[in-house]
Amino acid sequence: MSNHDWSFQTKLLHNESKVDKGTGAVSVPLHHSSTFHQFDVEEFGKYDYARSGNPTREALEQAIAELEGGARGLAFSSGMAAISTSFLLLSQGDHVLVTEDVYGGTFRIITDVLTRFGIEHTFVDMTDLHQVASEIRPNTKVIYMETPSNPLLKVTDIKGIVNLAKANNCLTFLDNTFLTPELQQPLELGVDVVLHSATKFLAGHSDVLAGLAVVKDEELGNRLYKLQNAFGAVLGAQDSWLVLRGLKTLHVRLKQSQESAEKIAAYLADHPKVEAVYYPGLSYHPGHDTHRYQAKGPGAVLSFKVADFEAVKLLVEHVKLPVFAVSLGAVESILSYPAKMSHAAMPAEEREKRGISDGLLRLSVGLEKAEDLIADFEAAFAKLPAVTVKS
Repeated sequence: MSNHDWSFQTKLLHNESKVDKGTGAVSVPLHHSSTFHQFDVEEFGKYDYARSGNPTREALEQAIAELEGGARGLAFSSGMAAISTSFLLLSQGDHVLVTEDVYGGTFRIITDVLTRFGIEHTFVDMTDLHQVASEIRPNTKVIYMETPSNPLLKVTDIKGIVNLAKANNCLTFLDNTFLTPELQQPLELGVDVVLHSATKFLAGHSDVLAGLAVVKDEELGNRLYKLQNAFGAVLGAQDSWLVLRGLKTLHVRLKQSQESAEKIAAYLADHPKVEAVYYPGLSYHPGHDTHRYQAKGPGAVLSFKVADFEAVKLLVEHVKLPVFAVSLGAVESILSYPAKMSHAAMPAEEREKRGISDGLLRLSVGLEKAEDLIADFEAAFAKLPAVTVKS
């Protein structure tokens, strides 16, 4: 049985770097060296300077490439470093089409930075293929997807977008942070560049900042590597090792968190003080059927809406188990407030346009027992004023 026939769960543990060939160590060695001795003045070795390559980082890059089914993986100092460097494939005069409720940091790099370099953009409802098609211009070079999106969990038809992109000679980028290659493998659906904030589910323990990019095409990978090497936003050896360690337990962590998220979403959907729940695992969630076709599960992130900011304050004040913090995808549940956290960079009028209201909360479900989380939320909801009508 070849490693190509192994399940994803097994591949998380058994890859090219599972045993160090020099010592037999079953943990990838940490190479903290910033530079590497060259033994021949005419022919340098594989590594020369850590910005250009590091054996520990390379082990992570090879691992994520295999897990995503790509030709090359690249590890960056953060998710935004991976996204920003990928956007540098664009040139002045190019146009990028972006899903409208994109992560706030991505919104900021597009609106505040790319525009200064003469790169145009259009935000579009990526769930509407007709709208996407109508917004493609002759100079459109990239279509950027998040699916499920952050924070409303909108579902984009990946193959539909890929077909439009190929017909118009565009690249496709997709942020796969919420689902990871465990649940969704966009390269298999034709996407060109898959991006991750590896800080989240891949590392999984709220102890590392990291970003990853994976490409299917070797030539595109070389172009992206050239940019990575030029700008230098690379992941350090220690952080690469931490992500590699986190990957080993991705399957069991995500399985547990997803099972709990499904229970919590059902609970919230029936709660009289919750106005709406956004989660692809709910049968009535827009795009539910599309998501089931292109992903293996709904994931462990959901959002829900309460009456207003006052209700948010009361709920956050009284809930005990989730940490109230920026980020997601960790062993502990994380409750976030998009308007002041993930999407604080987005102007209020833009947030409202996208449905990111002052009453919206995002929950990344961790490894606590689902029933304990539900009981904790029930006690907190009891502090909120009664509502007479549920919209």
